[in-house]
Amino acid sequence: MKEREKIVVGGMVAILLIVWLGFLFHTSPRFAGSLAGGVLAVTGSALMLVPLAYLIIKRIKPLKNRVTRWVSMRTLLALHIYAGVLGPILVLLHTGHKFESPLGIGLTTMTIVIVISGFIGRYLMSRISQEIKEKTAMLIQLRAAYNETAAQARKGNSEQVQQLRPFAGFFARLVAGLFLADAPSDRTGSPALRSVRLAEAIADLEYAIRSHETFKYLFNAWLKVHIALSGVLYVLLALHVWSAIHFGIRWFA
Repeated sequence: MKEREKIVVGGMVAILLIVWLGFLFHTSPRFAGSLAGGVLAVTGSALMLVPLAYLIIKRIKPLKNRVTRWVSMRTLLALHIYAGVLGPILVLLHTGHKFESPLGIGLTTMTIVIVISGFIGRYLMSRISQEIKEKTAMLIQLRAAYNETAAQARKGNSEQVQQLRPFAGFFARLVAGLFLADAPSDRTGSPALRSVRLAEAIADLEYAIRSHETFKYLFNAWLKVHIALSGVLYVLLALHVWSAIHFGIRWFA
């Protein structure tokens, strides 16, 4: 997620939460059935269908190939994100902060959960992917430096190699830097000490990359849950629309 997009969408999510918390200070029982409330409901519901359209286009390859001739997937994703936040804001305004029916409460709850989880997941997923790329590039550089330093330590200096043998184990390596003295003539330390330090840095990076990959796997699982919850949201939205039509929209009368 680009920095500007993250700030704008983050601000919209904050507005969504402020609008929702407005029920603590304001309630308008008849606003949802008024003309203004109806316009907000229809507009917000239509915007909430945009993420569903994006999901369908993304997963149906022939449709995706046809649509992307005119609109890129990046643009569709941006529409998905903005419409997925703006629509719920309008829908919450439509309620007039009257949360009484179980259907309305369930719909409101699912809307807020999906928007917040979608925003957090989208931001963290992109951030984790970027950090994996950066750490992988650093790991390649450190491994090259380690191979070079280890070769220097082995080349014609068996004493330095013998220095490393007591610190071959995992826990011993953690304290190796305390016992391997720096060479006085070299500000960066002897090849033996540099090898230990580089090995520690490599191990730390490898652990960080594995941790990030674990989080990435969990977020892929989260994406499936997010899609499933979105399906529940659309079912509740359809029931809400049906009940509004079935029981009558007052401003049409």
